[in-house]
Amino acid sequence: MEKFDAIVVGAGPAGSTAAYRLARSGAKVLLLDRARFPRDKPCGGGLTERAVTQLPVSVDPVVEEVVDRFELGFRYGTRFVRGGERPLVLMTRRSRLDAHLVAEAAAAGADFRDGLRATALDLDEAGATVRFDGTAASAPVVIGADGVNGLTARALGFGDRRYGVALEGNVSYAHAREDRWRGRAVVDLGAVPGGYAWVFPKGDHVNVGVGGWASEGPRLREHLERACSAYGLPHARLESVRGFRLPMRRSGETPVRGRALLVGDAAGLVDPLSGDGIYEALLSARFAAEAVLDLLAGRQVDLERYGARIERELAPMISASWSAKLAFDRFPRLAFTIARTPPAWRLAERLLRDELPNPREVSGTMRVPLQALRALAHAARRPGHAAAAP
Repeated sequence: MEKFDAIVVGAGPAGSTAAYRLARSGAKVLLLDRARFPRDKPCGGGLTERAVTQLPVSVDPVVEEVVDRFELGFRYGTRFVRGGERPLVLMTRRSRLDAHLVAEAAAAGADFRDGLRATALDLDEAGATVRFDGTAASAPVVIGADGVNGLTARALGFGDRRYGVALEGNVSYAHAREDRWRGRAVVDLGAVPGGYAWVFPKGDHVNVGVGGWASEGPRLREHLERACSAYGLPHARLESVRGFRLPMRRSGETPVRGRALLVGDAAGLVDPLSGDGIYEALLSARFAAEAVLDLLAGRQVDLERYGARIERELAPMISASWSAKLAFDRFPRLAFTIARTPPAWRLAERLLRDELPNPREVSGTMRVPLQALRALAHAARRPGHAAAAP
């Protein structure tokens, strides 16, 4: 049986950057993925500045579009535009981003093997054994980065999670007005219960999608067709239409089991309001790599510090996102009115740019929209409002 210092199961952004950080620090790392690379993944493909700050490598080679404006609408009607001064989001495709990060991890020394499906994960006091395609490897630590449908979360007992759902597709610029979409991210609030509709520009196409509560799953195709009609995009020209689940961790849940830990979507680290998980994936990858290196070097006796850091760093933002999500879902028109105020945009802009990582640090007029959304969320939790927040 092959032996490594760490085994990373899943080569998305979380797994690849964790493997990169470990390998760069001298660890012997096995990075596995069940798919053959390059491969695509359903995802809006937006990298906020706060996500980019967590990347250990440049993503300039795979950026297809720079978004500097947000266009927010309410149920495909009333709309407003904010931004235009400096970049807000870098747009890419997961097929390109993931292949780029895997290549960087391999160049740093990680042993990357694609097309290998992990079939079992066995833990003991000394570490973990991962079985895949008739063979196995062992290591003192395993990092589960195989996403919402992967083996590791199930094997570690994280099957009971709350989920959102989304459906997306692509429309080529040959069938869409390129000048309408370039440089802007379009989001319509109130269009889907528990979520929104979107259009994101890419290099040669736009990505259009809808997402919301898990209960909206049976109606997502209708929602997507309605969104295409509202945006003037030909539904019949949609390509690569895919649905996916968005896992959301429960408050206080620790993504650690003995010598194994979870990162990214496998840990349920998706923002409840936006449905984005790339920032959380990259942050958790950094924390995971640091925890593993501490363990391997004898500076720590276990991985519990990782779970504590995840709770401390992400819980405040996740709590604020749940409040905003409930406010938009139960009182959509009023919440939209709050969202279009200048203080609300300044708050959103600072969060996107990683200038305000903790909503508890909000001060001045930016506190007003945050407090208003929290008040609406509190009202939504009262009897008569079937709230779905944790």
